[in-house]
Amino acid sequence: MRRQGLQQRQHAKPAGGGGGGMKGMIGRLLIAVVVVLICTISLVVTSTSNGGARSGSRSKMSLDELWRSADSVGWRPSSAPRSDWPPPPSETNGYLRVRCNGGLNQQRTAICNAVLAARIMNATLVLPELDANSFWHDDSGFRGIYDVEHFMKSLRYDVKIVEKIPEIHKNGKTKKIKAVQLRPPRDAPITWYTTDALVKMKEHGAIYLTPFSHRLAEEIDNPEYQRLRCRVNYHALRFKTNIMKLSQSIVDKLRAQGHFMSIHLRFEMDMLAFAGCFDIFNPKEQEILKKYRTENFAPKKLIYKERRAIGKCPLTPEEVGLILRAMGFNNSTRIYLAAGDLFGGERFMKPFRALFPHLENHSSVDHSDELAENTQGLLGSAVDYMVCLLSDIFMPTYDGPSNFANNLLGHRLYYGFRTTIRPDRKALAPIFIDREKGRTAGFEEAVRQAMFKTNLGGPHKRIPPESFYTNSWPECFCQTSPQNLAHKCPSDNLLEILDSS
Repeated sequence: MRRQGLQQRQHAKPAGGGGGGMKGMIGRLLIAVVVVLICTISLVVTSTSNGGARSGSRSKMSLDELWRSADSVGWRPSSAPRSDWPPPPSETNGYLRVRCNGGLNQQRTAICNAVLAARIMNATLVLPELDANSFWHDDSGFRGIYDVEHFMKSLRYDVKIVEKIPEIHKNGKTKKIKAVQLRPPRDAPITWYTTDALVKMKEHGAIYLTPFSHRLAEEIDNPEYQRLRCRVNYHALRFKTNIMKLSQSIVDKLRAQGHFMSIHLRFEMDMLAFAGCFDIFNPKEQEILKKYRTENFAPKKLIYKERRAIGKCPLTPEEVGLILRAMGFNNSTRIYLAAGDLFGGERFMKPFRALFPHLENHSSVDHSDELAENTQGLLGSAVDYMVCLLSDIFMPTYDGPSNFANNLLGHRLYYGFRTTIRPDRKALAPIFIDREKGRTAGFEEAVRQAMFKTNLGGPHKRIPPESFYTNSWPECFCQTSPQNLAHKCPSDNLLEILDSS
């Protein structure tokens, strides 16, 4: 019918139009060429805007591709200023003290925010305090975890930093400046720091912000401020030498036998209680989880089946193993586990270990006394962080409210688009529920389809609720390609000079 219609339209054309027919044909060919060009350009632009990450529509991918870093498409990390960025003036408005609460990675985020807050207020930052965390029972402090001299040196062009508020000597008398305590609003806008906080600072000479966790908005419409956060996070915050050496030693031992992946297995009591996922545990364990939830979280009606169906429950160790097997990993794969005490113990680990027997943690890789001394509390979390950062593949099993996983995703992106496997728990939930009900036909293919639709570490657009600390692209990256002048790399990268010094 389409051919007949075409013939009818051709017969309807005026006679004597040999030249007109030729012109019409040429015109149609030109239109076709233009359409093809537009489609091609559209595809290229789409690919570039998505960072050229490995295709999410494929249901299969070779393991060789997964073990390699994602395609950078010409992007490289660069958080050096792109516009006028004057050094901190000799006179400041006062001193800023902060107490960073939470675990190691929540504190890390708070430190980045503290530096930015000091810059915004033209304040002198007092070396941030790390909370003697009630969970870790750890009082290592900033100097016990990070290289303080490197931190201060790296940021000398951004903010003034002192270890403590100095005493004032006036008229032969010594006077201490007492910082007035303030509680910042959660996700406070910049205006709060330039008004409320600054007024108090000028009045008293110093302010003390506590608690200081998530107390500065993440999405700020100022690329230079965001780049400062990256300079703190990925350049200035360097763990102490003993932590770095120990982490590298573990990585070397793991890599001596080839590639290895790291998994942040989030199956601890606090996360399970927070998620409200109790039904897979026995009555005594459920009682423990419910008690923990009552004591630590706000009351909320949580129905397990509903939570499970929308992917709000942490993956079980067995589910993690099944995902990896469906993706093509075999039982020779070496896996480093970054995890606390798994709730439910060995009975949950046994199915995972049966699928992947080469499971390691820092204690199993190295039995030395040095390792035992340096892997307690925040120090242990720091070692796990570095091993996961340097691993060939990283997989968080629960990247919801998990500062460890989210910060690592961002750091690995900045470190060179290293492969990350982020299970889509919402897409996987019905597949696993069907399997539990005996409907196993096509299980592995369904898992593969769900998994290869996720981003695998390449540059990609940040869409809320994804955090800036999880994905600082494109603010903290630049383009080496001459075709992308809008994000051209700065010719003089100050950070490269600092890192090599």
